[in-house]
Amino acid sequence: MGSNGSSKVFLLNCVLICVTLCNQLSSAVFTKSYRRPNIVLILTDDLDISIGGLSPLTKTKKLIGDAGISFTNAFVASPLCCPSRASILTGKYPHNHHVINNTLEGNCSSKAWQKSEEAHTFPALLKTYGGYQTFFAGKYLNQYGHSEAGGVEHVPPGWSYWVGLEKNSKYYNYTLSVNGKPQKHGADYSKDYLTDVLANMSLDFLQYKSNYQPFFMMVSTPAPHSPWTAAPQYQNSFNSTKAPRDPNFNIHGKDKHWLIRQAKTPMSNSSIQFLDDAFRKRWRTLLSVDDLVEKIVKSLEVRGELDNTYVFFTSDNGYHTGQFSLPLDKRQLYEFDIRVPLMVRGPNIKPNQTSQMLVANVDLGPTILDIAGYNVNKTQMDGMSFLPVMEGKMNSSSWRTDILVEYEGEGSNVSDPACPLLGPGVSECFPDCVCEDSYNNTYACVRTIAPSANLQYCEFDDNEVFVEVYNVTADPFQLTNIAKTIDQEVLEKMNHRLMMLQSCSGQSCRTPGLYDPRYKFDPRQMFTSHSWRLNRLRQKMK
Repeated sequence: MGSNGSSKVFLLNCVLICVTLCNQLSSAVFTKSYRRPNIVLILTDDLDISIGGLSPLTKTKKLIGDAGISFTNAFVASPLCCPSRASILTGKYPHNHHVINNTLEGNCSSKAWQKSEEAHTFPALLKTYGGYQTFFAGKYLNQYGHSEAGGVEHVPPGWSYWVGLEKNSKYYNYTLSVNGKPQKHGADYSKDYLTDVLANMSLDFLQYKSNYQPFFMMVSTPAPHSPWTAAPQYQNSFNSTKAPRDPNFNIHGKDKHWLIRQAKTPMSNSSIQFLDDAFRKRWRTLLSVDDLVEKIVKSLEVRGELDNTYVFFTSDNGYHTGQFSLPLDKRQLYEFDIRVPLMVRGPNIKPNQTSQMLVANVDLGPTILDIAGYNVNKTQMDGMSFLPVMEGKMNSSSWRTDILVEYEGEGSNVSDPACPLLGPGVSECFPDCVCEDSYNNTYACVRTIAPSANLQYCEFDDNEVFVEVYNVTADPFQLTNIAKTIDQEVLEKMNHRLMMLQSCSGQSCRTPGLYDPRYKFDPRQMFTSHSWRLNRLRQKMK
C-alpha cells in the first residue's frame, strides 16, 4: 500500500491537474472529434518471450492477450534498457535519438537528451496538443535523477503527474521523484515494495483524475530486472522451475562473433545453478506485475472506462539465461534478446487474435498518437502505426517486411584484475571470466519477416566486419550462421538494405524491404561512405 504522505501529495497534485488541464485540441494535427479513447502502457523491464517470460503472467494473458491481440513478432530497436526506452518515447531508432547505452556519457537521460528529444516524445505531444492527462509511474531512463542531469527535481515535459524512479530498477530502498520532489522509500513491504507502490499510485490516479479529458497512463515496473526481489508471498513460488534447456542452451556458438565464442562450454555446475536460481527469481517478481495488471484493468472496468481504453503490455528488451553458454544478460543480437511480448486490448480490437506481422518498439509512439487522433506525419518518428493491424484493416502483403536493430557495445579501458588474460575492452564479466559485452560488440541488423522469408542479417563494426545471417524459419534457435553459404547476391542486397536503414530518418525508415514486392534494388544508391564495408564483405565471403 502507498504511504499516507504520498497519498496526500498525490491528492493535492490531482486537484491541480483537474484545475489546470483544459488544453484545447489543435485542429491541425488532432483530427478525431468523437470521444477519444484512454490509453494505458504497461512496460516491464527485461521481460523475454523466447524463454518463457510470459508463463507466470496468467492474469495478464487473460485480461489483455485473450481480450485483444498478441503480436508474435514484436522486436526492440536495441536490446538494452535506455536506448530501447528512448526508442519507445521518441518513435526513433538509436541512430536518430542518439542514446547508445545506459550511461550519462551514452546520452541516457543526459542534458543533451533533454534538450534535443525529450520535448518531442509522444507523451509530450499528447499533453501539449491533445489535452490528454498524462501520468507516469516507475522506471524512466537508467540515469534519470543523476545530479549532472537535473536530479530528481527535473520533470520531463509531457507529464501532468510524474512519479519517476531515481536511476535503475529496485524493489526497496529507492527514491521517487513525485512531481520533482524526492520521496524516499525503505524496506517495509506494506508501503515500499515498488511494484505495489506503482499499482496503488496508478489506482489513485484513476480515481482522482479529471473525467473531462482523456488520459494516457504509463506504468513502468522494475520487474523482472535484477535484483529480482520477490514480494514475501511469492518468495517460495516456482521452487522446481529451471531455465529452459532449449537447443541453444549451454552450447558453443562456434560460428558466431568472438564475444559469443569466448563463453566457456559446457558451463560449470555452479554457473548453471546460478542462472536457474536467477530464472526462478525473475518469475517470482512477475507475479506482482500480474497483480498490478489485474488491479488496473479491474479498476477501469469498475469505473466504466475499460471499453474506451487501450491497454498495451510489453517490455524494453528480452533476456537470456544460458543460451550459447552466456550466463545472464541482454545486449545480444539473437531472438531471445531482441524479441519481446506485446499484447493490446481496446476498442475495435477483436479478442483472441494473434498477429505474425512485424512490429517494433519504435511503432508504439506512432500507434498511440494514431489512437489519439494525431497526424503522425507531422512528427519525425521512424516507426509506423500498427492500429490498422489491430483493427483488421491491414493485410500482410501491404505491411512492412523489415526493421532495424542497433547496438553499440561497451568495454572497460583497463583489464579486469580477476580476468587479466581478457585484456581491456570487455565488460559485464562473470567470475568465470565470461563476458557479456565488449567495445566491438557493436552491430546493426536487418530483421526480415515476409511471406517468403524469415531472416536476420547482422554486421559487426569491428576489424573483421563480422557477419551473421540466420534463416529463422529453418533454424529458430539460430544455431547455424549461414553468412558463408547464402547466395552472394542476397548478401549484397541485405548489406545495401542495412546501410539504407542505418542512414534512414522518418519516412525513409519505412521504405519497402528486400522481400517486399515493391522493393527496388539500385546499386547506384550505394553510399560512398559505406562502400568500403561492401568491398571488405565481398573479400571475406570469397
